[in-house]
Amino acid sequence: MDTLLPVMLLKGLILLPNQEVKIDLNNSLSKEIAKLAVKDYNRQVLVITPHNQIEESPEVNDLPEVGVIGKIKSRIELPSGNVRITLKGITRVKILSFQNDAHNEDVLEALITNILLPKFDPVEEKAVIKKLNEITKEYVDCSSHVSNSILNSIKVIDDLSLLTDTICSFIPMAFQKKLAYVEEINAMYRARNLLKDIKIEIEVLKLDQKIEKELENSLEASQKEFILREKLKILEQELGDTSEDIVQEYLEQLEKLHLTKPVHDKIYHEIKRLEYTNDLSPENAMIRNYLEWILNLPWHKETFENHNLEDIRKKLDEHHYGLEEIKTRILEYVALKNNNEEQISPIICLVGPPGVGKTTIAKEIAHALNRKFYKISVGGLNDSSELMGHKRTYMGSSPGKIIQGLKKCGSKNPVFLIDEVDKLTINSKDDPTAVLLDILDREQNSEFIDNYIEEAFDLSHVFFILTANNEENIPLALKDRLEMIYLSSYTNYEKLELAKKYLIPRILEENKINNKIISISDDMLLYMISAYTREAGVRDLYRNLEKLIRKLVLLGKINERTKISKVRLKEYLGIPKYDLFENKCHEEIGKVNGLGVSLGGGSIIPIEACVFEGKGEFVITGMLGKVMEESTKVSLSYIKAHQKTFGLQDFYFNIKDLHLHFLEAAIKKDGPSAGVAITTSILSLILNKQVASDIAFTGEISLNGDILKVGGIKEKMIGAFNHGIKKVYLPLANELDLEEVPSDIKENLEIHLIRNYQEIFEDLFL
Repeated sequence: MDTLLPVMLLKGLILLPNQEVKIDLNNSLSKEIAKLAVKDYNRQVLVITPHNQIEESPEVNDLPEVGVIGKIKSRIELPSGNVRITLKGITRVKILSFQNDAHNEDVLEALITNILLPKFDPVEEKAVIKKLNEITKEYVDCSSHVSNSILNSIKVIDDLSLLTDTICSFIPMAFQKKLAYVEEINAMYRARNLLKDIKIEIEVLKLDQKIEKELENSLEASQKEFILREKLKILEQELGDTSEDIVQEYLEQLEKLHLTKPVHDKIYHEIKRLEYTNDLSPENAMIRNYLEWILNLPWHKETFENHNLEDIRKKLDEHHYGLEEIKTRILEYVALKNNNEEQISPIICLVGPPGVGKTTIAKEIAHALNRKFYKISVGGLNDSSELMGHKRTYMGSSPGKIIQGLKKCGSKNPVFLIDEVDKLTINSKDDPTAVLLDILDREQNSEFIDNYIEEAFDLSHVFFILTANNEENIPLALKDRLEMIYLSSYTNYEKLELAKKYLIPRILEENKINNKIISISDDMLLYMISAYTREAGVRDLYRNLEKLIRKLVLLGKINERTKISKVRLKEYLGIPKYDLFENKCHEEIGKVNGLGVSLGGGSIIPIEACVFEGKGEFVITGMLGKVMEESTKVSLSYIKAHQKTFGLQDFYFNIKDLHLHFLEAAIKKDGPSAGVAITTSILSLILNKQVASDIAFTGEISLNGDILKVGGIKEKMIGAFNHGIKKVYLPLANELDLEEVPSDIKENLEIHLIRNYQEIFEDLFL
């Protein structure tokens, strides 16, 4: 399609497609052309370089038949009156004719058309592209005047025309030679000529380097030093180098750090490199960035740690209810450090469901110990460079999160929280766990080396605290280095205390509300906890309390004493989300409550069974894992093997189909601890006897009926208590685990410890 564009003649300057140049326009005609292009031609001009650079006003017939469309990316009017434009070459076009602009006879316009580019053999084109990449790399390696950034630019180009233009714009060559490349339409011809020209340039460079080397060797040492110093002075004068003050400042900083000799010498060498580097060079910025990092690290700075045990205990209790195990562990550490200043801080991993206070207690530990706090989230992290930093050879590289945290804290003894360590992503390319092993190992982290800093930094003074929701997902090698502390779910009564002492006062204080205005009784708080929240922690409870107070403010009831009732709760918070006995099954034949543990803490898993005429099949539904499926088979085999014991002689399994269903089918369930509940459900169905809805079971069953030990007893007991269970059957092997269960829960639960299922059978069915 033919197009009309204004012509801009450039003398002594070449514009290639995909090349960007800046031009200062100092004559009125050029300024007018640029203005016209921006206004009427979508910022486009036709750029032509005349063959005769001496001729002031070349004839139209002497102008080339090929030009390059240039797009004006920016146009700035300078204080001197000149106009600075940035031109980017778009594509070559064929010039059909020239004419004067209708409104301004001085402006030359050209009628242009697109050039049909020839097609090349794909194999030949690929071979030429490969050869161009190789010879360009060879040229860059030989030349000290060409940046190696061109190699990153061209290695991703698979278009021969674009590749030749890109290389031409980078490689220094004679003006007329470049002009010939502009006018050459055939990319294959350009490529072959370019291969030849670059090869010649390489030979010239090698010869020049040889002559230079011979000349240098011929100079005496004193003459060589004198000439180099004189050259350096001239270069500094020409470039206006102003780095002396910065270099001096860096040297003063270095002397104040009192580093070991190897580290001191390394930094000193970098400062000297900066002194001889041009301010405009990219390397200058890289060196300065490196020095800013390494000189501002807290090599010997520490915050004064609080050693007062009573004060630490008071601060920990101020913001957190319960969590006695972690509080006691911190006090033990401080007591030991008071006795021995060289005591190394433990590496603790807090394991528990979301919302129980793992992150906030870590922050409060830092406050109580008078240490700085820094959080590193590694959930989903799959790149170890995020922790170890990147090599300085990469553009835009920086230190890892460990060094970043140390610099931000400004001390070498902060508290580092490494959050969600159970959600690390390990793939075939990288394993962040290996880096964490290096960071957390007390035998190695005193000489931790970040890829960017490249010098050893002592991490042994850092107090590391890790958090995880699921202990099973922590890599074994990492888990071996951690001291595990388990934070269990809160009971409803613990949530009540948290709401009264911490959550409500905090919300009222944040919103500047008088705490005597709102009156919520303990019964109403317990009702809110059970009817509107179902969680291990208190995040949802906090949100509901906030919502309640927001409603009171909105309705203007905040200035009068307001007593909260169930009616008001329903009005402000909506219909209750949960029924207290929602998860607990009704008393029906074949329905039984199992106990389980999820990320949200302890929970009830209702199991139901039915039987119908069939062929002896056993159907299991409810999104079960492989281990749980096997538990169902073990239970059925145990019942079949002991039919006489259970009085099932008249029940024929071979002509009946059994269907076992685990409610809440959308939630994945696994583990062996439902064996007792499954067995009870099947027996209840076959014996036609109900099991009370306030009874729950946990325990793995063997083929002989032995009840084996299971995990998560504390969480299961809390879950049972919160769901209104009155009686629980547990394995006798878990008797010691009951010591961890809060006493108020044990007092309100009837706990039966069993060794063999026969004991449950006699208790429930006989």
